[in-house]
Amino acid sequence: MADVGEFIQVGILTSSDRASSGEYEDLSGPAIRGFFEEALISEWDAISVVVEDEQAAIESALIDLIDVQGCNLVVTTGGTGPAQRDVTPEATEAVCSRMLPGFGEQMRAISLRYVPTAILSRQSAGIRGQALIINLPGAPKAIRETIDEIFAAVPYCIDLIGGPYIETDSAVVESFRPKHARR
Repeated sequence: MADVGEFIQVGILTSSDRASSGEYEDLSGPAIRGFFEEALISEWDAISVVVEDEQAAIESALIDLIDVQGCNLVVTTGGTGPAQRDVTPEATEAVCSRMLPGFGEQMRAISLRYVPTAILSRQSAGIRGQALIINLPGAPKAIRETIDEIFAAVPYCIDLIGGPYIETDSAVVESFRPKHARR
């Protein structure tokens, strides 16, 4: 049997007033789950949460997913634009000890190949304890465009912060680790 790495608990957080109220179905969270179903070889499970676009609600959900539920990776969707109620980056920064601006820079660069409005995005990423939080865009198509490219760096980042060793299906996304990286 192939080595499947270590178990990873993934949090998927959708920030949306309309989805949290039941006005429409959340399609973004399931799009993220679909990526993990294709990409991860390691054993994993996901906890999905939908909250309103309120900073306190987003912060509370992030803290719960990491500190209580034990997630090593939390991927958010929604709330990264310039609208007044788009506060996911602020909530992420408030709960993180360190920010990783390279993720946001790369996601915007990827999205700019498809839409000129990508410059309006405020996607970000940060570290809370031994967990990585990544703020993805809200549209399922944009989620897949960005996560397909940035995820190569995620397993090594989680290694560096003391999380589990994650294996991916190289046909979907090949994880990059320097030759000296632990195993």
